[in-house]
Amino acid sequence: MGNTRRGRQNINMLLVVLIGFCVLAIIEIVYGQAQMKVERERLELEEQNRQAVEELKEEWRSLKEGSSVVTAESEAAPAASEADQEEAPARITKQEMANKNKDKTEENKEDAAAEEEDDRQYDMQIVILGDSIMDGDRTESGAADIIGEQLNAKIYNMSMGGTTAALLPNDQYNFATWDSRCLLGVVNGILGNINTDIFDGYAAGEVLKTCDFDKTDYFIIEYGVNDFLTGQIPNSRYLEGGDTLAVDGTHTYTGALEDAVGRLRERFPDAGILLVAPHYCQVFNGSTFIGDGYSLDYGYGPLITYARGAGYVAGLFEEDGVFFFNAFEDSGIDAGTADQYLADGIHMTPLGARVYAEKIAKIIYNDYAPEE
Repeated sequence: MGNTRRGRQNINMLLVVLIGFCVLAIIEIVYGQAQMKVERERLELEEQNRQAVEELKEEWRSLKEGSSVVTAESEAAPAASEADQEEAPARITKQEMANKNKDKTEENKEDAAAEEEDDRQYDMQIVILGDSIMDGDRTESGAADIIGEQLNAKIYNMSMGGTTAALLPNDQYNFATWDSRCLLGVVNGILGNINTDIFDGYAAGEVLKTCDFDKTDYFIIEYGVNDFLTGQIPNSRYLEGGDTLAVDGTHTYTGALEDAVGRLRERFPDAGILLVAPHYCQVFNGSTFIGDGYSLDYGYGPLITYARGAGYVAGLFEEDGVFFFNAFEDSGIDAGTADQYLADGIHMTPLGARVYAEKIAKIIYNDYAPEE
């Protein structure tokens, strides 16, 4: 009897052990399948992001003729009302910020006529050179108008959406054949070095006809996001380790800024120049987050390196009336406030534009009236 009882106990123990092994095997199989599923999803997401980056690069290759700064497949966002400016807007995953001033020559002429009738007494004249960050919203909720409001300044806004500071790879620095509306084109248009017909149909073209640039107290230069997003414009010719890219300086972001600032400084020695770095941005493909100004790199470093490049150029001229606003790190627009201040990861909400513009206005005011 005792042997029989012990035999049954041994059999029971063996069954328990076998069942345990089976359970472990099932768990391992299920876990392995889950890991394989996660890995497949990760690889699929990487492939989607790779394709999204390529689509963005291709989209930017077609932007030479100019439109607003865009994210992939983006769609215009309605301006927030005063009632909802204090609330974080919903993430806009599609936005087309088409240049509001292109092909609107008649409207621009009407605006110019209205400006001629403006008999207000302004404290200063400011000329803004930039991209769609300054051009995208030309209403009272846009950054340019807010700067004018804060400083009681006459604003001549020559910004054009979709433009870069630097020349694109196939553009030539040749005054006789010039056809680029980048920062260097705008500056050389102001100086009379090029045929300005390329600005017809843009607000910049009307400003060239109506503004007395010799009366300018301050130039604001705001570029960088487009230079970065093209994936074709290096931040600088000079690389870490001492190597140098085989490109002309004006085909790089910092080289173009240096050329533009130097030309304005020489022609308008009494005007101050505020160099504004690109602000913090996030890039999406639909609802998929691709990266931000710290992590996303199209081949020449993340956006923050372009912001620091702008600071470097400002430092070259700091004894000559050039000062710097590090909008990337000091504007208050960051990962924590992006939902509130950025409509699509790049362009600003009305609240974001006000925060941004008021800081620019404060920098200029402190230079204009340092004793107060």
